[in-house]
Amino acid sequence: MQDTYILKTIFYRFKWQISLTLSLVIIEAVLGIFYPLLIGVAINDLLKNSHQGLYWLTVLGALSLIIGTVRRFYDTRIYANIYRKTASNMVDTEHKKLRSVSTISARSHLMTEFVEFLENSIPEIVQSIIAIIGISIIIAMLNIQVFFACLALLLLIASIYLLTGNKNFNLNKSYNDELERQVQAIESKSNTKSKQHFNALMRWNIALSDLETTNYFIVWCGVIALFIYTPMTVIRDGVLTYGLVFSILMYVFGYIEKLTLMPLHIQQAIRLNEISQRLSM
Repeated sequence: MQDTYILKTIFYRFKWQISLTLSLVIIEAVLGIFYPLLIGVAINDLLKNSHQGLYWLTVLGALSLIIGTVRRFYDTRIYANIYRKTASNMVDTEHKKLRSVSTISARSHLMTEFVEFLENSIPEIVQSIIAIIGISIIIAMLNIQVFFACLALLLLIASIYLLTGNKNFNLNKSYNDELERQVQAIESKSNTKSKQHFNALMRWNIALSDLETTNYFIVWCGVIALFIYTPMTVIRDGVLTYGLVFSILMYVFGYIEKLTLMPLHIQQAIRLNEISQRLSM
């Protein structure tokens, strides 16, 4: 299959449209980093009978709202256009290769995942990376010990998915192999074949879920440890300003939120890598 259908080449084909929306994502993500800090400033200012912090927080909120709204209107239209063009080309190419209707149907469904990844996951990944880096810098400036604890959680998650990446890929391959046989199983009008197909499909689905659940358990053991460690360390180090304590805790919560989303994107990237190889055959 032509390289048009690989994720990277889809990006290059529509690079200007995608670059524009990613630019808005980056701006939105950078603005989001300052929320906990300005909330802490607003709390301290209010305790001093000042509204200056609230004014800055209002400006930040208005900018984020405007940029986020514009981006979402634009995203819907640009990615609908990308899917329309890439899916039509993919079906035409598959027909020329004399693929069966069942295979084309399954692969056209798989093709939607590339566009959905660009539309939904890439912005979240970019926002998460910017947030993780920005928050880490701010936490390091506020409390270096909490920063090292956050870094340890990052290394834990990276290690887990480096160790389980190949297994995840192979399970996705087996699942997609069975998915491509779905139309054929239904068209056979055989109750036995249909049951065998859906039983096999669910076995691979359960295996994928079990792997994800195991990783989830390990990751959240680290998350809970960080939850407990942070307030103990902040109070022990003598951070007594209410706004600053609140800001540090919010930054840690934000860091955890972004970091725990990354495994989902990693799993999706592994799945798309398998689909990319399948569509290139």
